Amino acid sequence: MIHIYCSDGRRCEPVEVASEGWTLPANAVWIDLIDPTPEEDRIVERFLSLSVPTKAEMAELEASSRLYRENGATYVTADIIHRGDEDIPAADPVTFALTGGPLVTVRYFDPKPFQMTIEKLQREPSACDTGVDVFLNLMEAIVDRASDVLSKNGARVEAVANHIFTGGRTVGFDRLIGKLGRAQIANARIEQSLSGLARIFAFAALDPGIEQHPDSREHLRSLTRDAQSLIAHNQSVAASINFQLSAALGLINIEQSSIIKIFSVAAVAFMPPTLIASIYGMNFQHMPELAQGWGYPAALIAMVVAALLPLAWFRHKGWL
Repeated sequence: MIHIYCSDGRRCEPVEVASEGWTLPANAVWIDLIDPTPEEDRIVERFLSLSVPTKAEMAELEASSRLYRENGATYVTADIIHRGDEDIPAADPVTFALTGGPLVTVRYFDPKPFQMTIEKLQREPSACDTGVDVFLNLMEAIVDRASDVLSKNGARVEAVANHIFTGGRTVGFDRLIGKLGRAQIANARIEQSLSGLARIFAFAALDPGIEQHPDSREHLRSLTRDAQSLIAHNQSVAASINFQLSAALGLINIEQSSIIKIFSVAAVAFMPPTLIASIYGMNFQHMPELAQGWGYPAALIAMVVAALLPLAWFRHKGWL
């Protein structure tokens, strides 16, 4: 699918692409390829004399495959966060091509920042005077969305921390560790996205359309600072996750040790009464106490005293 946005200086409007026989408008500032077919790739390549990367090429992780210049165009690919409202957001690649004319984007999903940018361009026509303007506004929306997702993930981690350290014996550690695991996956994907954005900001700064325009350079520097601050924040969330995971595992060990201690104390407390009961359960013919009326209550009292003495000793030593 091809979406084309054109600017006449007063507004930025989408232009419908006919199925055949259409030409690229001279005032086009953004060509958005969404899950493009090979034929749509060839159409854009023919109009702009540039190559459109395939989905497999976009997924490659080598820097030479994600950041490069070709035929006067600057190509940058970054993993963009989407499905950010879920516990585990996704991060998939999007390619941006700064051509000196319209911006070309290639994507195979619909991240929220794109819709946010489209709405902004309709409200603020000055934001889409050139392809570089569209690129910078897209990057701003992507960074803002990453910040939102990071904030939500940080809030979830903080909620887990409150549960771990204030829940007492009602804490369900299995569920909490599951939540921490999902938060860690989300944290790693946010880090992946933000690190990729920082790299493409550094590379895009060398594009003539940005390098030769002070306002664009400053806008990109501001985005770079934002990305770096979010990376630092994300790393602090990662440290919090690791601490809470260690704390949860430590509390699990403490709880298990408490359970074992109870069984150990019970075993020690019942050993003397068991010994007494075993003695009087023997079948010897001559056991004087068996013929006495006080024999049975005396044995019961001896068993109770034998159980209470170890418990009193444990409490005196502070083991209970």
